[in-house]
Amino acid sequence: MKLHYLSGCAPTPLAHYLKALGVLRLVSEQLDPEARGFWKDDEFVLVSRFTEGELLDFFRNRYEPTPMFNPWGARSGFYEGSSEKTSRNVLARIESSTDSRFRAFQDAIQTTRSVLLETTGGKKPDEADKSGRIRLVRALRSAFRGRESDWIDSVVAIVGSEKGVENPALFGTGGSEGSGSYTAAFMKAIAASLLDRAWDHALVKSIFGREPARNAMWGESFGQFVPTGGASPWDLVLAFEGACVVRSSVVRRSESNSSRWTASPFVVTALASGFSSGARIDEFVVSKGKELPGRGEQWFPMWSAPVSLVEVAHLFQEGRSVARLGKQPQTAFSFGLSVARIGVARGVREFVRFGYLQRNNQATHFAVPLGRFVVPERASTSLNCLNDIEKWMPRLHRTALASTSPGRLKQAERRMTESVLAVIQEPDSSDAWQNLLLAMVHIEAIQVTGVGYDAGPIPGLTPAWIQCADDGSVSFRLALACALQSGRVEDQGSRQLDRGVRRHWLSLENGRYLTRGSDGQARLQSGADRVLRGRSGLEDAIALITRRVVESAQSGTRRIPLFAAKSAAASLSDVARLLAGEIDLDRTMALARAFMAISKRGYEDAQIQLRRCDSNHVPDDAWLAIRLATSPLLLPNQQKVNLDPAILRRLEAGDAGMALELALRRLKAVGVSPAIRFGGVPPATARLWAAALAFPLNAAASRKILSRLDPQSFKEFAA
Repeated sequence: MKLHYLSGCAPTPLAHYLKALGVLRLVSEQLDPEARGFWKDDEFVLVSRFTEGELLDFFRNRYEPTPMFNPWGARSGFYEGSSEKTSRNVLARIESSTDSRFRAFQDAIQTTRSVLLETTGGKKPDEADKSGRIRLVRALRSAFRGRESDWIDSVVAIVGSEKGVENPALFGTGGSEGSGSYTAAFMKAIAASLLDRAWDHALVKSIFGREPARNAMWGESFGQFVPTGGASPWDLVLAFEGACVVRSSVVRRSESNSSRWTASPFVVTALASGFSSGARIDEFVVSKGKELPGRGEQWFPMWSAPVSLVEVAHLFQEGRSVARLGKQPQTAFSFGLSVARIGVARGVREFVRFGYLQRNNQATHFAVPLGRFVVPERASTSLNCLNDIEKWMPRLHRTALASTSPGRLKQAERRMTESVLAVIQEPDSSDAWQNLLLAMVHIEAIQVTGVGYDAGPIPGLTPAWIQCADDGSVSFRLALACALQSGRVEDQGSRQLDRGVRRHWLSLENGRYLTRGSDGQARLQSGADRVLRGRSGLEDAIALITRRVVESAQSGTRRIPLFAAKSAAASLSDVARLLAGEIDLDRTMALARAFMAISKRGYEDAQIQLRRCDSNHVPDDAWLAIRLATSPLLLPNQQKVNLDPAILRRLEAGDAGMALELALRRLKAVGVSPAIRFGGVPPATARLWAAALAFPLNAAASRKILSRLDPQSFKEFAA
């Protein structure tokens, strides 16, 4: 077996990808049944027992072209009229040819003429006569078997007696594009390459990518397959032959419902995400000033192991999907998960995305490459986390598409979709998961301003998100500690567990935004406890702890009602890094707002072990004294330090010296005598000290603080 590197068959443009399928299909069916093919370094590799010279000789002299007709459309050559003249002449030349390679083509022409005579009396169906067109397509589909039916399945599908036919996007509207005809172009290419033999020299460039001695430029249009031009007749012939592998089918919604529609291989609803030039209009087609569902996009697989034509055809059959707005659209999110699973099972390592985008004339489209989708090396259970946002994403996308939605919401939604695609491709990357969480919380930050809140907030997330996003960083652990803390509120002697800290960011009820609208206009409901703004991590951390101090005074508990979740408390070394200014507090608090969607009880039940890298860093003794004086935890002797709200007010004002003095008084009242007597830091550092109080410590950390500040008292308390 010989390896032939087909440099003329690249992943882009679409015609070159389809040429690879065409070469494999024709060689396998007509020359070498043992042929295999695969992709390597952005070119197709054909494995065959024949030499390069023998392959070229096969295509030039023995290749039998697939009959491709669309008598239901324009310029088919089966009717009278000047527009039919070119194709009609080619059909006549084929019918009169004595070359054996055209026998199947000649039989197909005769069969088509017979079907036309029986169904339409030999006349072209009127464009307004949908039922007549359906009858013709049905009759042709029944009359043909084998390769001829493959072509019909690539360009048209019958979906019902009332709806008529649907057209897979690969060949425009049933083999036509605007006023042009793909089959007419195919006829011209057959005449130039096989009848006139004027382009034998171009075959080596078309397949192997080597420049011939003569010019290989063809003046004919190639439609959407080569938007940049520069193709030869052999490019068109081989690409159309390859397109016969990409066959569509018809599916039902259910056994009890007769609704049917087209299912095409690896088709997804158009989505202007995942590529740099995307714009909202790419998701639609404009017709008479109205925005209608677009043709979508199609993902073409690139496999790395040699496979046969049968296996490739089976891969495309498995990949059939439905992309219809208003029915059961496949989004990039759900579709990415599907193709990732198929890719892992079938050896596919990458997909090339092509969007069928409308040209400026609004009558034709281009197949524009939109980038690559890399399939993960192995299936990862972490992708199950995306089930939590499976219903939220379509709602959010619809909200962002609304004409009344501002540009910042559209951009944020697009960023989130791109983050989802990145996670699907790199499920083991903690950075990818964190970027997704940050993109999600950015959506909420826009919603709290009163825009796009109909889609709802981030839904409840499972604790598995923590494992996926855990990069072992200080920022990650501090964010989790802040997000999962909660407090117990005392009310007339009864103790209740409050709703955590998410209520300081969003006003929710049963996972939905609370709204009010006495004047008929719905607005997000505000509240005194909603103090986080999402603009500054420092300000939000201070606002969180300040609000809890106010609630402490209201309830009469005289301590800040914030307790860390089990095994999620901040460590002293992590807080020391924060106080040293080494942590991006904006990113930390943004991650915290995302983690607030995770249940504290669910996290504790999951018993997740975080990645830790403890160090010997310890905060300044002055801050440790303030932290101990404001801690809600009991001291080892079961005494409680009553909170002095003035401590936090002084820190917020930038006066660390007075805050420390007040803290020392509180500690002395319970028998703790730290060695430190006074201290001072710049106002900005004092505010950072206040923000650091928003990250809860556990009892072990409090004991460590006490043993450092007052070893003697610690021994006595411990005893």
